[in-house]
This record gives sequence, C-alpha cells and structure tokens, in this order.
Amino acid sequence: MTVKTGKLGVAAAVLALLATAGCQSVGSTAAPSAPSPTADPARRFGCLTEEQNRTGSINVPAVSGVRPGYFRQSDAGSAKVALFFSHQLSGSICDWVPYLADFTKAGYAVLATEEPGSPARDVPAALTWLAGKGITEVVLVGASKGGTGSLEAAAEASTPLPVAAVVSLSGPTDYAGDRARIAVAKIKAPVLFAAEEDDSPFAGDAKDLYAISVSPAKVLKLYPGSRHGADLLADGALPDVLAFLAQNVPAQ
Repeated sequence: MTVKTGKLGVAAAVLALLATAGCQSVGSTAAPSAPSPTADPARRFGCLTEEQNRTGSINVPAVSGVRPGYFRQSDAGSAKVALFFSHQLSGSICDWVPYLADFTKAGYAVLATEEPGSPARDVPAALTWLAGKGITEVVLVGASKGGTGSLEAAAEASTPLPVAAVVSLSGPTDYAGDRARIAVAKIKAPVLFAAEEDDSPFAGDAKDLYAISVSPAKVLKLYPGSRHGADLLADGALPDVLAFLAQNVPAQ
C-alpha cells in the first residue's frame, strides 16, 4: 500500500511540474533571456575596440565578392582624401591599426581591407566604394606585396578615383604577377619607396624601383634595421609618410 501511494505521489508531482511549465511558456512574467547578438556584416577584428568594431567594421566590394575591412573618417569628418591600406603576406588589417589614428588626426579618411592575394585586382571596387563615401582622391599605401599591388593598381590608365600618391613599404619589384618595375615606369603621381637597410632583398628592391620611377616627386627612405612592411612605421617611417602626404596630398 505504501509503495502504491509513493508512485501516485511521484506522478502527481510530475503532473504539477508539467502544468507549471506549461503556464510559464504561455504567460510567464520571468525576464526573457538576452537575445544572441546580431552578427556584424563584417568579420570582427580582435585588434579593434568594441566601439571601433561596431562603427567601422565593414564589408568592401571585391572581384570575388566582398572583403572584410575597416573604415574611419578623419577626426574632423568629411575628409575628401582617403588612404587605402593593403597588408603584407600573412598580415592583416591589424598591422595598420596602431597607426590609423595618426592619419585620421592629420585629416585623412582610412580604409584597410583583408587581401589574401594581390590588392591590385580589388582596388577599383574599393575605390568605387570610397567614392560613395564622398572621397574624391585616394593614396594607396601598401606593405610588401601590398606595396607591389598598390603600384600595379596606380599604373592603371583609369581608376574610379584619382590615385594622388603611392606609399610602398618594403614592396618587392615583382610579386605573383604584379610587376612594380613596369608600373613605376608609368606612374606620374608622387611615390614614396621605403625599406630597412638589412631587410634583403627589399632594400635593394626599393632602390631599384626608385631608380626606375618616372615620378617627378619620388622619394626614397632607407632606415636602419631589418624590420619589414608595416613595421617600418614604428621605426621612423610614420613621420616621413605624414610629411610626404602633407607635401604632396594635403588633407582637404
């Protein structure tokens, strides 16, 4: 008899729980759990703050679809000149992040994108996107393969926005089909070539490209050390790049 009563008690308890659960599902006053955050349209970058990711992480049109990127207007707002940054092999947007505020403070908008290959093929789509943001001319800034690709893109006869200048940091003369040695023989816009003296063969490449360049406003900067690409900005190149821009493409 005791056993039978125990089973009935368990059954009653289960029914009570089910009834309670049913009531909660229909009209519970308990606070709902927080919804999952909506996925950002672009990949979120760990090197950016939450605010930077929220306001600047974007998708940029590319030949193969879109590329994740980061865009920021100048500190003053409504900049007409933008710097388009292309990273080196195995690099990322994060290579440029420590320095972007220096450029926006100087009055330039900035756009950096992820490029698994050469940036040259995707430059036109990115420049079209920038034009939609009110940008009227662009400076291409590239590290290593990004420098070579930037020179290749600047040599094109027609681009969606005028390429006002190019900055090549450790750009090789040739990379994966991009021929900087041919491109610099066409580019009339100002070009800054930079490398570190012990970074072989890239220091020699910078010298060779400078010698071939037909730009009337070409500049060659060699720094002590062996660092590569975007790291030059931490080794003395940043003030030189800012001075080069101020002289040749002043912020509007």
